[in-house]
Amino acid sequence: MAIEELIRRYEAGGGHLAKANAEGLAVPPALHTVVLTCMDSRLDVFALFGLEMGDVHVLRNAGGVVTDDVIRSLTISQRKLATREILLMQHTGCGLGTFTDDDFSEELANEVGMRPPWRTHAFRDPIVSVRRDMAQLRHDPFLLPGTRVRGFVVDIVTFDLEEVFVEQGAPSVLRTPVHGRPAVEIAHEGPEKQTGAQGRGADFSAPSQIRTAAAGG
Repeated sequence: MAIEELIRRYEAGGGHLAKANAEGLAVPPALHTVVLTCMDSRLDVFALFGLEMGDVHVLRNAGGVVTDDVIRSLTISQRKLATREILLMQHTGCGLGTFTDDDFSEELANEVGMRPPWRTHAFRDPIVSVRRDMAQLRHDPFLLPGTRVRGFVVDIVTFDLEEVFVEQGAPSVLRTPVHGRPAVEIAHEGPEKQTGAQGRGADFSAPSQIRTAAAGG
């Protein structure tokens, strides 16, 4: 009875701790940033990026993918709660890589008699998925012009972080190990099409290096 266990933990002091942690915090996140990532229970976003309560908005779903509901939340976060940057992070070993949209829809159709009206957004390669979702965010008309978006893939075993790029002329992936210096792993691939880059004006600029999530040489 997992829900009853959660209520027991709340009554044992969880509620008081949550109240203390939220004391004095403003509603808009202090770093004006949204983190979009997977619901995988192994991912501790606060530990990974050294976050404190009130720093960011955290959006989580199966896969950490961009869906209509994610766009809804991002738009509200930007226009009502002053966020301006989006950190998109997916991970290796994700459950969305174990089936396809068609497979899942067929399973549901066989079980309940109908296909779902939504897609699973299943993917084989998280790097490709992150690059695709970054492009979708860049062209979404409801996000504010100048929105800064950076995309990453975290290794679920080592927790090394790889930054994914879509800009023409940029390296395709930049790996940052938990201990050590960032290094380009996949050199310049073919340039991505920049069609519509002047449309919304979203900023995908990134420094040549990214910081390690944990202290290291």
